[in-house]
Amino acid sequence: MLTIQQCTIFDNIRYFCCIMGRYFLHLGYKGTRYFGWQEQPGQPTVQATIEENIAVLFRQKIKITGCGRTDTGVHARNFYAHFDIDEAILAKPEVVVYKLNCLLPPDIKIINIIPVDDNAHARFDATHRQYKYYIAPKKEVFLGDYAWQLFKNLDIEKMNKAAGLLLNYSDFTSFSKLHSGAKTNICNIKNARWYAEKGLLVFDISADRFLRNMVRAIVGTLVDIGKNKIGLNDFCRIIENKDRQEAGTSVPACGLFLENVYYSYLKA
Repeated sequence: MLTIQQCTIFDNIRYFCCIMGRYFLHLGYKGTRYFGWQEQPGQPTVQATIEENIAVLFRQKIKITGCGRTDTGVHARNFYAHFDIDEAILAKPEVVVYKLNCLLPPDIKIINIIPVDDNAHARFDATHRQYKYYIAPKKEVFLGDYAWQLFKNLDIEKMNKAAGLLLNYSDFTSFSKLHSGAKTNICNIKNARWYAEKGLLVFDISADRFLRNMVRAIVGTLVDIGKNKIGLNDFCRIIENKDRQEAGTSVPACGLFLENVYYSYLKA
């Protein structure tokens, strides 16, 4: 039989568990002045900035887990992170969104706070991710932080043919940052194409996962094809040789956006 003290402890634990809930934080950010998403000692990051301001708002330290990492200077239109908190504090999520946006700097925006299942995970539950890379083919005064200004005539048709070849492969070691620590370099690319939009050249790519620096390395190699520095057979050879040194240079981070992250239980 439990003592009175043991019963009290048990009731407190049961009460605590009942009121705790998991939430997805839906946000976007301009990555120009941040050293990526993930917290790094002594460097400004998106994760650290949000956690600092959440602590001010809730008067307690809250750890948030992101859907992945973005490199220094990379932007995100739609990014997701999860955290756990007392459900009573988030009785009105729209009020919390408003207050948190008031605290955060102008380059980070909270879009929504979404209640999810206690086992939901922002990183591991994502079914696929979408990135876009923007190139400005002529001088753009107001797009310096959002597009790579490349004043070259590119063979877009040839670049699109090469982009289509990516779907034939799964091992993208050639486009991975060296010594990244990834357990595998296998990715399932679902879509990869170039198109023109509002005077910009856009590379749109979706996959179940991406390696560190992968999109920027792919774009750099495809641009080499567009410049006619290498051909389609060379592109296939680069992928098959699994050697990062054979691929093109990583393009500037300013043009890269994490466009969206998809989950089976969230509306796109």
